[in-house]
Amino acid sequence: MAKDYQIQISTAPFLHDQIDTPKLMWEVIYTLIPIFLIAFYYFGLSALLIATAAIMGCLVTEWLFDPIQPKGKSIRDGSGIITGILLALTLPPGFPLWMAFLGGIVAIGVGKTLWGGLGQNVFNPALLGRAFLQAAFPTAITTWEFPDGKYLETRGTNLSFPLYQGTAPDGITGATPLAKMKFEQDPTSITDLLLGNTSGSLGETCGLIIILAGGYLVYRKIINWRIPVGIFLTVVLLAGGFYLLDPSIYPSPLFMLCSGGLLLGAVYMATDLVTSPLTTRGIWIFSIGIGILVVMIRLFGGLPEGVMYAVLFMNGATPLLNRFNKPKVYGH
Repeated sequence: MAKDYQIQISTAPFLHDQIDTPKLMWEVIYTLIPIFLIAFYYFGLSALLIATAAIMGCLVTEWLFDPIQPKGKSIRDGSGIITGILLALTLPPGFPLWMAFLGGIVAIGVGKTLWGGLGQNVFNPALLGRAFLQAAFPTAITTWEFPDGKYLETRGTNLSFPLYQGTAPDGITGATPLAKMKFEQDPTSITDLLLGNTSGSLGETCGLIIILAGGYLVYRKIINWRIPVGIFLTVVLLAGGFYLLDPSIYPSPLFMLCSGGLLLGAVYMATDLVTSPLTTRGIWIFSIGIGILVVMIRLFGGLPEGVMYAVLFMNGATPLLNRFNKPKVYGH
């Protein structure tokens, strides 16, 4: 007796990974939780409030402009939450909450929705939101505080009214390690940088945790290892050359690697699957370009930090890298 067989005919690809976009996004979110907990350990309630405000700004905007029906379905993939968390990690602990909320609106509205939604954006949404806040509120976003173990107190101008920046109380602000090194030639110990016991943004806390999280993401093949490795090698080699020329002026390669937002930017921002190149050669050019720009801005620019501008600049170059680094067609 003949058996009936069902044959499914479809187009390529025929092999599919078990992990889909929502699973990938939520796995990245899980790796961000330890980083955020360290930020909470150092800066207490302010870290929680800023993250909540930034995430709410992202989710509200995503819900309002969600083209998928029923309304709000796209929120479930977790991409808006990742954007909000990463944006919050780039902000100082005393940042006004209404500004963090506004940054979330710009991150999703201009950085994602305007381009057509998930997978269509050219620039990293979290960094685009941060760039807007940097341009709109330069004083508030460059007012830093030292960790002091006050978990249940707000900081700086967290609770200022909308459209009013306010003034941070005296005696709590301080320069970041990068600013101290750039303008005062006063280096911070590598131990403090790795453990996060310094003034700076919420994401400049405990570089050791970021390195471990990056290792996990590489192991799970969620991010391409070539991007952070290319950035780190470029920064070490280029900064090392300047350091050998004059160690009294230029910081050591290890300081350049562990300070500021380089670790967070290299692991979570530059590795964004949508805004980074597709080919191996393009990825190496992309990562080397970021490393060079970071060192040049830090050493010779007017600002002590350059990770945000370096990543956004190379995001803009990504379509060109994809265009001019296409693999040869088989047989040609």
